Amino acid sequence: MQQENSPRLNTAKAGQHPLVVAQYLRLRQQIPALYGLLSANTTILAYTHRHVAPALLAIAIPAVLVGISLMRMVIWIRPVKAESFVPSLVTAKLHATTRLSFVFSLAFVFWAFTLDLYGGPYEHGHVTIFVAVTLLGCVYCLSFLPQAAEAVCVTGTLSFLVHALYVGTEVYIAIAINLALVAVVILKLTRNSYNAFVELEVSQRALNSERRQAQSLGEENAYLAQTDALTGLPNRRYFFTALEKLLAGSPRERPFCVGLLDLDRFKPVNDTYGHANGDRLLSILGQRMVEAAPADTILARLGGDEFGLIVIGDLQQAEAVAQRLAEEIAKPGQLGDVVVSVGCSVGLASYPEAATTANLLFDRADFALYHAKNHKRGQCVRFTEELEALIRSEQTLDTALQAADLDAELSLAFQPIVDTTNLRFVGVECLARWTSPLIGEVSPEQLIATGERLGRARDVTLILFDKALQAMGAVPENLRMSFNLSGHDLSDPSTIAGLLDRIEGMTCSPKRLLFEITETSLITELERARSALGRLHATGAKIALDDFGTGYSSLSSLHQLPLDVLKIDRSFASQLDEAAGRRLITAIRNLARSLDLECVIEGIETDNQLISARLAGFPLAQGYLIARPMPLAALLHRMELGNSVHTQLAQ
Repeated sequence: MQQENSPRLNTAKAGQHPLVVAQYLRLRQQIPALYGLLSANTTILAYTHRHVAPALLAIAIPAVLVGISLMRMVIWIRPVKAESFVPSLVTAKLHATTRLSFVFSLAFVFWAFTLDLYGGPYEHGHVTIFVAVTLLGCVYCLSFLPQAAEAVCVTGTLSFLVHALYVGTEVYIAIAINLALVAVVILKLTRNSYNAFVELEVSQRALNSERRQAQSLGEENAYLAQTDALTGLPNRRYFFTALEKLLAGSPRERPFCVGLLDLDRFKPVNDTYGHANGDRLLSILGQRMVEAAPADTILARLGGDEFGLIVIGDLQQAEAVAQRLAEEIAKPGQLGDVVVSVGCSVGLASYPEAATTANLLFDRADFALYHAKNHKRGQCVRFTEELEALIRSEQTLDTALQAADLDAELSLAFQPIVDTTNLRFVGVECLARWTSPLIGEVSPEQLIATGERLGRARDVTLILFDKALQAMGAVPENLRMSFNLSGHDLSDPSTIAGLLDRIEGMTCSPKRLLFEITETSLITELERARSALGRLHATGAKIALDDFGTGYSSLSSLHQLPLDVLKIDRSFASQLDEAAGRRLITAIRNLARSLDLECVIEGIETDNQLISARLAGFPLAQGYLIARPMPLAALLHRMELGNSVHTQLAQ
């Protein structure tokens, strides 16, 4: 155990206990010197009076005083247990020290003035010096206990003044007055020094408290930045960070597997019972998987109904873990009065056989999952080179897009965005649609992914943007047009240049344009994305961060990017029915307001959610309750019938 008078313990205790403990610790550093000074000065004064004063005054009394001083010095020097640093005990010790200071000062002064009755001028001068020097030295040593310092100072100066008046010489009286004046100044300086000490201790404790709060907040932010808000599982960022760390420290002979788990029959749950119940089911399944997974398995929600696994061990061990998770997922889930059941498909890729980099391992696990979803639904599929070749050779999407007449096959659907106070349209979001004559309708996600894979992402984006500009000319001028950009678009200078050329030639005001980017597009090449967004923003167009809250962006990116609008991910809308969810939504709204960002909440599907969003302070909303995506003709028809959402719903 550390001794209490060591600097290390002093610092720690002063930061953890009230001011009285810090005062006591400082005092312990100086009081031994006080008793040492008393002992030395007393011994010297007794020595100079050994031949002129009686033995009782020159030997016996000073021996007793010096002995008591040395005993007190030992008491203050010896180590004290940490349990003794209780504020009430310390306060009692300080009060006792103040009382002893008064008693000791009377004892030493009375002895000195009694000794002053003997000897000649030199001996009398020595007594004067003894009183003055000892008095000032003791006051300095007691500077961290002002009450004791004042008691010693007042006792000594008054006693000296009384003694001087008794002796009756002018010199003694003058010295007594001079000593009193010096004592007043010394007490003033001592009090100022003590006040400065108090201010320093208070400010240090406040600073330490702020540091602890900042550290706690930083840890909480770091945790939230890597945690999925819905399930409480680690998110995509954490998953890839953990994978990179594992690759950096894992020898080739220590195998592990990357797995991707995607729920089967989950979409019908969302469609039939609503996204709120779908989110509840995801939360239930996430908790089940956490309880079923081994302690060394990393489990994360990557987005939607897809989860990531990192299993330490070979493919056989990974399959056993995946099977255990699948059994837990297959158990029925209670959603209020409804019982639902889903399954899952899993793709696995092993290190180092399948790949030795994070991206390749993930992609090859994704290949295996793709094959499981399409050919072995509900099963676990291992990645093999043959499987990769099969999937790549059978990519009907690739074939269809390569042969596609994009201008004819691509179209846009439009979903309105409304003012929550009066439910009137303030803008529309353009949503990509691809209807291929070879394979039929293709989802926007597949369209973008295939376009990026085939190098046709720029063509897709610019053709869709041309159609958006055409639609902008047809809708009322007070409506804003939102257009989505992918991370690939932001990192492609040619795509940005094409967008800028079209903005420069448009007849409508660029201020009506709103470019939406997702949080996922900010994972890599943030600097390039910021440059591209800055060029678009300079035209007068607005920039929105879409799907905010899914775990990819950070507060620093909100400051670094030229954002105007924050679009809250639809997963938060389902939490508006719960008190905790409403508090979280309100906190996000306050964050957006503090950053001067306009706020849109997505995924509004019920009247209660719309009302809660309005009460939470969200000015704009979007979702199936308001309107589903529709062709331009249907949008214009609804606008002709009236701009109110209630008018549309009445149709």
